[in-house]
Amino acid sequence: MGALDLSYMLGLVPILLGYLPLTLAMALAGMVCALALASGFAVIRVLRLPVIDPAVALFISFFRGTPLLVQLFLFYYGLPQVFSALTSINGVTAAIMGLTLHFSAYMAESIRAAILGIDRSQWEASQSIGMTRGQMMRRIILPQAARIAAPTLVNYFIDMIKSTSLAFTLGVTEMMGAAQKEAAGSFRYFEAFLVVAVLYWIIVEALSFLQRRLETRLNKAFAR
Repeated sequence: MGALDLSYMLGLVPILLGYLPLTLAMALAGMVCALALASGFAVIRVLRLPVIDPAVALFISFFRGTPLLVQLFLFYYGLPQVFSALTSINGVTAAIMGLTLHFSAYMAESIRAAILGIDRSQWEASQSIGMTRGQMMRRIILPQAARIAAPTLVNYFIDMIKSTSLAFTLGVTEMMGAAQKEAAGSFRYFEAFLVVAVLYWIIVEALSFLQRRLETRLNKAFAR
């Protein structure tokens, strides 16, 4: 086995970092869309709305029970064969769709658990002053549930950033895709994949640090 080519690895860092904005943009877009979708799903499941609740439960079961890679292939390769309007979909859009739907299923259950964790007296107090269920959720329950669910949701965002590495299977050149191309051109596979692994590691550690700070800040008002 040859020695590691450190100069090649150092030269690879700025190249891969050039694709970091795309990686983060896909994760951020997926997170925003997934959070909005998951919040709606969680409320539907908590309120047990007729007809819609079983449909949401089926959605969550499917996207939690199938691999993300299969879902990405389904969106990018499968759906355009069924719906001709989707033939123009590109890899980035398909990746964001896959990340959104996949993680919204997990996040919905976390938000639902956070909502159910709110003390029952909060529900009863809201009802006693004549609030509708929508007002109660929007003004009283969801703000409190957000504090409970926030650390878990940040974890999902971290997982989403790592999962963007699957987008290269759809032809998207993000950090992982760039590492794959550089490795194929230089035959330095170990060095290329080691560099991209370390970059992901650094990003995750930075976000984990911010998560701990956020958790401390959110819980400060409740510390005794």
